[in-house]
This record gives sequence, C-alpha cells and structure tokens, in this order.
Amino acid sequence: MNIHQSAEDYLEMILMLKEQKGYARSIDIAAGLNVTKPSVSFAMKRLRENGYITMDEDNYISLTESGNEIAQRIYHRHKALTRLLIQMGVDEAIAREDACKIEHDISEETFSAILRQIGEIPSIEK
Repeated sequence: MNIHQSAEDYLEMILMLKEQKGYARSIDIAAGLNVTKPSVSFAMKRLRENGYITMDEDNYISLTESGNEIAQRIYHRHKALTRLLIQMGVDEAIAREDACKIEHDISEETFSAILRQIGEIPSIEK
C-alpha cells in the first residue's frame, strides 16, 4: 500500500478526531493539522477519489475500510513512538511532535524493535 505522508497525516487526523469527538469535519482537520481549509478540501477530494474516505450530506467525514487500515497503522506507530520517547524522558508535547515526524519513515524492523522495547508484541503490518 503506497500512500504519501501527507495523506497518511490526514487519515490519521480523521481517526483521531473520530475518537476524540465522535466525528470529523474539514474545519477540525484544518485546525488539527494547522493547514488551510482549501488544503483540506483538496486533500479530502483526493482521498475520496482514491476510496479512503466518504463524506455524508452534512460533510461529516468517515474512513473507508482501506482508509481505516492506513490510519490505524500510522496512529499505532504514533502512539508507540510517543510512549517510547516519554519513557526516555522527553517532554510529552515534544514526544508527540517528534513521533509524528518519525512514524512515516522508520522500517518495519525498527518499529518491531520499538514495540518490544515498550513491552508490546509486534504484529506483522501490511
């Protein structure tokens, strides 16, 4: 599954908003990612065209099965990396920010080692 980092960020933000608020809207995505509303509109159009999201008549955004798989994978990486960095003594806000930068680029081997380090059993990612 080959998808660009920015698309992964949008999908992850949709998942996070759904967990926090129970819904995701473009304005909330823009605020969460610190991007403009037109940038979100363009990204949502592309994600919808590629089958990763759906939008209802009230413009609430939902993840499709394939969009949810990607979002869950990235969000799991984000949470695990954040935990590791906090365990290492990094301030929580900085740990979250740095985890976001790292989550897209590390190899499966490195991520599995991180999971073992924080006490999780690695599973095979798709």
